[in-house]
Amino acid sequence: MVTENIYGVAVEHWNPFVPRFSGRIGARLPIGRRRNNFGDLLGPVIVRRLLEQAVGDQSTLRALPQDGKRLVAVGSILHFAHDGDTVWGSGVNGKMPESKHTFGRLDIRAVRGPRTFDFLEARGLEPERVFGDPGLLVPRVFDHLPALSMKKAHALTIVPNLHDHPVWASHPATIDPTGDLVGILERIAQSERVVGSSLHGLVVAESLGIPATLIAPAAESMFKYEDYYGGTGRDSFPVTHDLREALAQAPDPLAWDAQPLIDAFPLDLWSGPGRSSSSTHPTTP
Repeated sequence: MVTENIYGVAVEHWNPFVPRFSGRIGARLPIGRRRNNFGDLLGPVIVRRLLEQAVGDQSTLRALPQDGKRLVAVGSILHFAHDGDTVWGSGVNGKMPESKHTFGRLDIRAVRGPRTFDFLEARGLEPERVFGDPGLLVPRVFDHLPALSMKKAHALTIVPNLHDHPVWASHPATIDPTGDLVGILERIAQSERVVGSSLHGLVVAESLGIPATLIAPAAESMFKYEDYYGGTGRDSFPVTHDLREALAQAPDPLAWDAQPLIDAFPLDLWSGPGRSSSSTHPTTP
């Protein structure tokens, strides 16, 4: 896990270190880079921008104390949560055994979807029944994207899951999910059609009204896809197995109300001098 300190609150996200050398040398030498899978980078960016939009006066935020609060938002990272953490829009990783989830109490404001909700409820927790991947708020926090999406430059964009990228890399419509975050979002926005196994490729495309179809991943559990689609009101969804099959689909546009997820944004974590936990939440424009 990587922690980004956002005005005194630790926002957790997944961005593993990739050593330049393999084996024992790589383990001993701290030389390398972060993986920077774009979907894993969205959490802190969305949190920061929503917070700044809601508060306006950043000097107020900069004056807040460092009090150890932690927020888990975006991605299949609940197995990293600690007792007392706040959860907003995160989900369970279907590849992780239940024993990896060591928390006993969480402040759960929203989860990615009903499968995560059921998992947490079965463990005796009481999550709020608010669903949605915060990646769906990309058009709100990258507010140039809706206008850009009206200027299509690409008939097709393939966004593979990180592990599937080598299989698709030679196709001219494929983008590298570890590329520049804003560049990836802008490429998706300017696409007429998006397919692939990257969950957040699908999420971002759908948030912008772009038809998107899942191509079954080779290494990922289906849990997160089922969770996401269920969280946006779809009990079933097409799972395709190659490009031809994916392009033959005509997916329905997303019908999902963002306001409950926005209302659940834990703005009160940044309560401090001059602010109260009842501060107004951000609203849709």
